[in-house]
Amino acid sequence: KLAAPKITHESETLVCTLHYGSVLCVSATMGYKHHELDPEPLLRNLARPNFMIKIIPHVDCTPRICELVRYYCEDVTLKGAWSGPAAIELFEHVSCDVSRLPVRGVVSGSHYITDLTLGLGQVVFDYLA
Repeated sequence: KLAAPKITHESETLVCTLHYGSVLCVSATMGYKHHELDPEPLLRNLARPNFMIKIIPHVDCTPRICELVRYYCEDVTLKGAWSGPAAIELFEHVSCDVSRLPVRGVVSGSHYITDLTLGLGQVVFDYLA
């Protein structure tokens, strides 16, 4: 919630950055619309469940809610999907230290354009119970 993601289209490249305040924490690039993808595998993946950690602290900063939540993408209209070469750089930051993630290399890159609705979530696991 404190970081600022940004995606821009520059010539034949997608440029993605994540700043925490004024400091760059992530820089990623990908070829824009290099190879069109078959929509069926992507639609199958979009129908699978997604997960997130929901964390809400008390006013004294101790955990109040800490849950694993499952949700689904609904009303999906795929407008296009592409693959292409990709690269990523992670930078050190005292409050957003993504550089400690063990990225060994980029396996693939893809991007797609879709209209969708994020469905309501269901609590899968309550870490504080």
